[in-house]
Amino acid sequence: MTFPAAGSRAPDFSTQNQYGEPVRLSDYAGRRDVVLVFYPYAFSQVCTSELAALRDRPALLESAEFLAISCDPLFTLRAYSDAENLPFSLLTDFWPHGAIASTYGVFDPDRGCARRGTFVIDRTGTIRWSIVNPLPQARNLDDYAEALASLR
Repeated sequence: MTFPAAGSRAPDFSTQNQYGEPVRLSDYAGRRDVVLVFYPYAFSQVCTSELAALRDRPALLESAEFLAISCDPLFTLRAYSDAENLPFSLLTDFWPHGAIASTYGVFDPDRGCARRGTFVIDRTGTIRWSIVNPLPQARNLDDYAEALASLR
């Protein structure tokens, strides 16, 4: 699978967050750096531990707009966000199923979910850093912090 390379323009997308509000990646251009965090499944053990660890790093969350994306439906994401008290947007890639994840090269068609991919996008809409971890392997949040610090 091919992932958008560092230095390339981030593919734009439009979807909804856990509250049904529209979210478009290009709306952040010129305003905020963005971290796209693709994850396989709401309520799964590794995903929950990763997103809870992110929730518990407020200084990191303040440094960029974090958008967590899964192929779960909107109402599942709302229940998940409420249950885990997640202070960032959870975006649905449910329909067309996996379209956003496919655009970023992280959709797993055999499992019907996003792989564990992360993309740091600067204010110009350029991908500056990315990593794709195997499904069972949690990401290191310090890598996010380091990638964001390099934008300054």
